[in-house]
Amino acid sequence: MDRKRQLEQWLGSVLTEKAFTLSTASSDASFRRYFRVHLQAETLIAMDAPPEQESCTSFVEVSELFSDCGLHVPQVIAQDMAQGFLLLSDMGNDTYLSQLTKETAQPLYGDATNALVKLQLASKPNVLPAYDEALLMREMQLFPEWYVAKHLKVDLDDAQKAVLNKAFAILTQNILSQTQVYVHRDYHSRNLMICEDNPGILDFQDAVYGPITYDLVSLLRDAYIGWEEADMMDWVVRYWDAARKAGLSVPSDFSEFYRDFEWMGAQRQIKVLGIFARLSHRDGKDVYLKDMPLVMDYLRRVCGRYLELRPMLKLLNQIEGQEEKAGYTF
Repeated sequence: MDRKRQLEQWLGSVLTEKAFTLSTASSDASFRRYFRVHLQAETLIAMDAPPEQESCTSFVEVSELFSDCGLHVPQVIAQDMAQGFLLLSDMGNDTYLSQLTKETAQPLYGDATNALVKLQLASKPNVLPAYDEALLMREMQLFPEWYVAKHLKVDLDDAQKAVLNKAFAILTQNILSQTQVYVHRDYHSRNLMICEDNPGILDFQDAVYGPITYDLVSLLRDAYIGWEEADMMDWVVRYWDAARKAGLSVPSDFSEFYRDFEWMGAQRQIKVLGIFARLSHRDGKDVYLKDMPLVMDYLRRVCGRYLELRPMLKLLNQIEGQEEKAGYTF
């Protein structure tokens, strides 16, 4: 029996005597699929997470945790962990990505950073898995394995590998020194929904306890939508000011905080390039290839702004056969 038929049977047992129909709501970069459940008076969302590939347990646990922190997340109405099915409240179709414009960006990002501060203030150690050195390094290793070797078909020599490893070590040292908080880990425009209690927050099952700048980088250096540097800087300043006033432990010197933000961004961008390459070459999801240039542009700009990361920019130029672009050094 196929997964959709199994899901329909399970929903029939949960929604007793209620007629329903299903339509595709969305899918993501994992093996999860989402269906909209149409009832007479409302709609709900059914998650299909094949147990051999995905676990519903972390979704349910983090949903409860984030709700307790005061965030707007889907309510878990029914669950079947063995089959990998969840029935959730529906937050609608309006993602941040679908509604972000130059005019709407400031209020929408304001809501998102306010929710972020709320989450971070509620953080406690030993609740979520640690975003530790091993995980940070494992993520960055996706870059040489999938982006460089599989996507670009480039074999790094020993000197180039040394440059990459040194950059990874520099970034990791900085990131581990940052204040540790709850981290959504994919806090961006496709996972934030516009609704009455804004934002509705999705796709939080991989949450960890890690660096305070991570979710801000996910939000403002989004792989799916880019902004002018001046606008982005303004939103970072607004978050930093709100975080300080709320009592979060961020550097009192904004330039120090911005460096932390940028270096955290470099780690995420290195990881994302590896993930997008893997999604294409392993999973056949080529749709993510179109988002690579923006992510690479973020990474190049950061590497060009800091002396410690300049060798990484030179390496990027080498592997992509590009001359150094004007504007990447400041």
